[in-house]
Amino acid sequence: MRLLPRSLFGRLVLILVSGMLAAQALTSSIWYDMRHGQVLEIPTRLIAIRLADVVRLVHRDPQQADLLITMLDAPRFHLTLSDQASSTSRAISDSDQATERLLNNVISQKVGSAQSLHLLQLSLVDADGHKAGLSTLLGSRPVVGQFLIELRLPDGRWLRVDASEEQGWTSTSPMDLLFDYVMRIYLLRVVVLVLIALVAVRLAIRPLNALAKAAEALGRDIQRPPLAVDGPTEVRRAAQAFNAMQQRLIANIAERTRFLAAISHDLRSPITRLRLRTEMLDDNRTKERFRSDLEEMEHMVSSTLDFVSSGEINEKRQNIDINALLQSLQADLQDIGETVIVEGRAKQPLPGYARSLKRGVQNVLENAVRYGCEVVVRIEDQADSLKIVISDRGPGIPQEQLEQVIEPFYRVEGSRNAETGGYGLGLSIAHTIASAHDGRLSLSNREGGGLEATFEFQRKVMS
Repeated sequence: MRLLPRSLFGRLVLILVSGMLAAQALTSSIWYDMRHGQVLEIPTRLIAIRLADVVRLVHRDPQQADLLITMLDAPRFHLTLSDQASSTSRAISDSDQATERLLNNVISQKVGSAQSLHLLQLSLVDADGHKAGLSTLLGSRPVVGQFLIELRLPDGRWLRVDASEEQGWTSTSPMDLLFDYVMRIYLLRVVVLVLIALVAVRLAIRPLNALAKAAEALGRDIQRPPLAVDGPTEVRRAAQAFNAMQQRLIANIAERTRFLAAISHDLRSPITRLRLRTEMLDDNRTKERFRSDLEEMEHMVSSTLDFVSSGEINEKRQNIDINALLQSLQADLQDIGETVIVEGRAKQPLPGYARSLKRGVQNVLENAVRYGCEVVVRIEDQADSLKIVISDRGPGIPQEQLEQVIEPFYRVEGSRNAETGGYGLGLSIAHTIASAHDGRLSLSNREGGGLEATFEFQRKVMS
């Protein structure tokens, strides 16, 4: 899914935080119940105190009970006497039952003895008489509680009470309470959870990052040190499997190299015998054809062996003086009459394999002087990368074949001379060596004719 982060780290953090928010949202109804109970508490206590007064007055003067109740009757506190309890079935919610218990507790405390009280109906309305919802509970206007109660009096009769009472004054507005609740509970929990998730997930996936980096490095250097076998059981098993795979790859490559070396050695013996037999031929024209074929065979065997061995680096990694390396190649080409211009200087050495890197750059340089002219080597050294750009003024390469020429044994028949060329392995070897140095080789045609080959190596920036 596009909404999910690409990294495992991001996905785990998102899952943890989303789960926490979902759980918090599902439990937010608790706040509604708390607010509902808070709004009802003051009206409930006021109604209970007034009923406790009625019970005490009736208890002190039972003969005047009817008169007292008539005097206390009011539009918002309507009292009705009855000889028996109401037959109306009661079906009140859990929160209303809590209100009923609060009424009984307050009356019992004021009167000094337990009373028989039933809450028949309870509702919250706004100032206009409409049922109070979430918006009303969060507003600043007063909320009215409507109570329908039956209370058993000391003389055995039942008092039916139809009362309405406002919430009353509060020092904190509901919106302030909500803001405080959201800030302290929601936001604080989310921030703490995110911090814990960041630390926990980072610690959990650190071995996976190390495994991924090791896999990337393995493609560049098969002889890299093995992974440390530590951490959780699953991580240790993965590291052991990775190290075993690395050893199998090293063994397979070594076996392949030995196999090709053996074939190369075995082929040289019959080639040498064929050379001797060729020299014994009387037909000079046939003799020259045999010589040409045998030389091509021997060159092909040597080139193939060189390509195979280019992927296996058997030298120590060291800091390479790029300036000295290019000056050495420039001097070698000048000795055979070729002119190469070197522009720019490297500011610092490049960690790598000196002989292999020299071989890769030499292959590209030899191609440039073989197929073109005006060969220029330009060094571009920056804080995070080093580029060695080799350009020439030659026939170039067709645009659609720029990537294919790096493949082994691929040769451009049109733009390169097939008679003076090799077997299409020089650029492949250079590309393999560049990859072993955490770099890459790219080709592009120049404006006005010619080819530009760029070695680009990444430098590790120290933080």
